[in-house]
Amino acid sequence: MEIGTLRIDIPEGCNLILGHTHFIKSVEDLYEALIESGAAIKFGIAFCEASGDRLVRSDGNDEMLIKHAEKEAMKIAAGHTFVIFIKNAYPINILNRIKNVSEVCSVYAATANPIEVVYVETQLGRAIIGVVDGEKSIGIENEEKKRWRKEFLRKLGYKR
Repeated sequence: MEIGTLRIDIPEGCNLILGHTHFIKSVEDLYEALIESGAAIKFGIAFCEASGDRLVRSDGNDEMLIKHAEKEAMKIAAGHTFVIFIKNAYPINILNRIKNVSEVCSVYAATANPIEVVYVETQLGRAIIGVVDGEKSIGIENEEKKRWRKEFLRKLGYKR
């Protein structure tokens, strides 16, 4: 058994949603969930098939993001993993749609931060056992940082 990490390359101005699903139909269902979330969203989806042909299946509405999702999915090569890169949208606005796709088992990360996939490889194959999402904490927020956070969320329109 081997344990390792893989750095995922997130294109500039994009976010990543990384998860686990269980069926070839997932690519089309994830496409529908994303396309219904808004006209401005651009995305690419790739899904690692775990049996049969064991291909990376893909779809999306932005060719560059589709190709990038395919490349990163092949790098991960863990059965039934899906990789989605989104542009012109944020995970907070579509994450529940993704989680409600009937085949989706779990979501490991939804981020624009630097990210590493922690995996285990056995004789059978490869599995994601976790992710490193961004850098470790270095302190506790003070009153000034609390004010900044609250103002920032209201500026974005997420709080009133």
